[in-house]
Amino acid sequence: MSTIKKRNREMIIRALKAGVVPRIGLKHIIVNRVQELKQIKNDLNMIVDGSSTVRFIIGDYGSGKTFFLNLSRLVAYANNLVVMRADFAPNRRLYATDGKARALYAEMMHNIATRNKPTGGAMTSIVERFINKTRAQAEKEKVATSEIIRQKTADLEEFTSGYDFATVIDSYWQGFDQGNDELTNSALRWLRAEYTTKTDARHDLGVRTIISDANIYDHLKLMSLFVRLAGYNGLVVLLDEMTVLYKLASSQSRTSNYEQILRVINDVLQGGASHIGFLFGGTNEFLTDPRRGLFSYEALQQRLADNIFAEDGLVDFSGPVIRLNSLSEKEFYQLLDNVRQVFQSNNSISLPDEALRSFMGHCQKQIGSNYFQTPRNSIKAFTGFLAILEQNPKTDWQKLLNKVDIAHDNDGDDDELTSFKI
Repeated sequence: MSTIKKRNREMIIRALKAGVVPRIGLKHIIVNRVQELKQIKNDLNMIVDGSSTVRFIIGDYGSGKTFFLNLSRLVAYANNLVVMRADFAPNRRLYATDGKARALYAEMMHNIATRNKPTGGAMTSIVERFINKTRAQAEKEKVATSEIIRQKTADLEEFTSGYDFATVIDSYWQGFDQGNDELTNSALRWLRAEYTTKTDARHDLGVRTIISDANIYDHLKLMSLFVRLAGYNGLVVLLDEMTVLYKLASSQSRTSNYEQILRVINDVLQGGASHIGFLFGGTNEFLTDPRRGLFSYEALQQRLADNIFAEDGLVDFSGPVIRLNSLSEKEFYQLLDNVRQVFQSNNSISLPDEALRSFMGHCQKQIGSNYFQTPRNSIKAFTGFLAILEQNPKTDWQKLLNKVDIAHDNDGDDDELTSFKI
């Protein structure tokens, strides 16, 4: 067990007690998932080298999709990649005509993060990093900074909305140079997809387009190129809770969103994008349901179908889909042990192995023999159990254990803690 900083320890415990996946310190509770993680690392290396990738992280409730995506995010930071992430929701979709796609992009921009700003809100620092690089070059070459900005962003102008994107970056510099906060704020608003009308954007920034439902994928590709200009190695887009699309009441809305997913897959696999990777998280039914899932769209089924030879324990990670299996009983024990070690890292508690086995037996009695496959509530209860023992050192763990109540998992939002099989 590696050393845990006090702050990280408290944040891990706080997240586990709330039943959600910790944003930091994941390495302290990792159980397994070596092969899958190796593939993600390979994908991220491809992004750094200039390629593009797409992966679907698929598993039932309790298989650890959100945890795996969070771990992938940390690996991306280690590779100097920028991460944009968002969850699908009733008001956030990949395709829409009423602002829901723009809302998804705005959420991604709100959460945009780097290694130095891992919790989000990194857009300002990314733009200023670019500005500082160009200003230093301009001073060295004794030319105007705006001239260097235009030189560096010239390639962006070949893409949809690229000219306006470059204009907005230059506007940020003008506002920065002149001390005009209104202008810099307007530029950031445009980049964050906060403008809802072209008229307002033209008035404030002199541009003719805004980030809208119709062009969010184009702007993701622009952002992947821009972060490279700012000194990063590329962009990773994490989109979770894909089941929201599966549950859309309108078949036309589902089909339109699935067509956008197909566009991403085709563009990535055919080399139409560079320095960008997509990770989608969803359930098995979202993928394979023949009536409402991705497989209801024939072109997607052809691209995402499993290798027919990958059966009887054989695996193939070369395709776009990575399937996550549920925890085994042995892995659940290891997870309990890891959580125990997090608590014991400050020497405030000592719990014998017998207590872990007894807790597992208690879980089985309360919620059945498959308790280890969806351990969200079990880990939440175990963390509360340890918290009482830590704060009440004279408490008999055996007597306390009988008072632990563990509810059945209700197949809720996979944003919550569902598994740590990583």
